[in-house]
Amino acid sequence: MANKVEGLMGVSVEKIREMVDANTVIGTPVTLEDGVTLIPVSKVSYGFASGGSDLPAKTGGDLFGGGAGAGINLTPLAFLTIKDGEINLLPVVAKPDTIDRAISMIPDLVDRVTKMVKDKKEEK
Repeated sequence: MANKVEGLMGVSVEKIREMVDANTVIGTPVTLEDGVTLIPVSKVSYGFASGGSDLPAKTGGDLFGGGAGAGINLTPLAFLTIKDGEINLLPVVAKPDTIDRAISMIPDLVDRVTKMVKDKKEEK
């Protein structure tokens, strides 16, 4: 069984290598008409899992059941700009994180709680 699971893991890792390389993190430079060169910079995170099990078989042969899976997240972070020998970093504005979303939900939450308290008072 160990060799079969290792085979599944090997295929998963190889597929990840095909999708993610150094050119994914630091992208291919693009030169614009006005002489500005843009280089994309990204963050790559990935994970994979695999497993398997030998199953009993009535025919005397070995049965193997297994699976593997992988996931990749590519997040653009910034662009390096180069013009006339001057290099600048332009960050990409990312989607709000969990804290930003929670803070933006506070007014709605206060309105709901206020309405609930008002409704309770009206019931009494």
